[in-house]
Amino acid sequence: MTDVRIVEVGPRDGLQNEKQILPTATKLELIRRLAAAGLRDIEATSFVSPKWVPQMADRAEIMKGLSKDAGVTYSVLTPNLKGFEAAVAAGAREVAVFAAASEGFSRKNINCSIAESIDRFVPILEAARSARVKVRGYVSCVVGCPYDGPIEPKDVAGVAARLKELGCYELSLGDTIGVGTPASVLRMLEAVAKDVPVECLAGHYHDTYGMAIANIYTSYQFGLRTFDSAVAGLGGCPYAKGATGNVATEHVVYLLKGLGCDTGIDLGVLRDVATWIKTFLGRASMT
Repeated sequence: MTDVRIVEVGPRDGLQNEKQILPTATKLELIRRLAAAGLRDIEATSFVSPKWVPQMADRAEIMKGLSKDAGVTYSVLTPNLKGFEAAVAAGAREVAVFAAASEGFSRKNINCSIAESIDRFVPILEAARSARVKVRGYVSCVVGCPYDGPIEPKDVAGVAARLKELGCYELSLGDTIGVGTPASVLRMLEAVAKDVPVECLAGHYHDTYGMAIANIYTSYQFGLRTFDSAVAGLGGCPYAKGATGNVATEHVVYLLKGLGCDTGIDLGVLRDVATWIKTFLGRASMT
């Protein structure tokens, strides 16, 4: 039993913003290598319209090509019921839905209010219960928004509580533009934890200002035991100018190892995966 669970989001959240379309075989190789390093929760792809996210157009092929390793969960992002149905048809047993804690971000990102976006998830959660598919919820812009500025912790708590009420087993709290600091993250967690049990919360921190590891440490001290990360720090946010990628999985594992935590991940193998994908993308010097 691992002490801390790492959800690897590189193959989806990390690669979706790449300008070059990666071959399906390369994506599958990345996922295979991540699983070989010990990752047991890997977000593999996204069932969104290829018109909006062309990198994920091969989602059905990805699901078909995944190895059925015992103990490895391959989750996918599903923005609506159509995407959910396609994901389940492709073999998905865990999906994720996403909402924002910022009205401005919600309208710019998916062209609707926060309340309207959550209403769209109701039929997904109902269908998931019938199909016995687990649903994870993402809450974006939990500290700051590129359009609305700082976000009130109570607003984050309201969105997280609503998603938990609908049936999401876990809420991933995302600092989408990486403006969080240990102080602002702690204020947010304190507010959310009043409405959602800490064991149902995960941290998802971007590293725009180099604060992601510090925010993970603060969250760990608060009681969180699940964190999202992307190998080699892949990713970003197309709706947030200047936002850099997710915190690197290898950095998170190094931190947790130093804290005496067991993640079940081989750091040496993971670093080799990071080097491999950086070289493929032409970013050999990326930290």
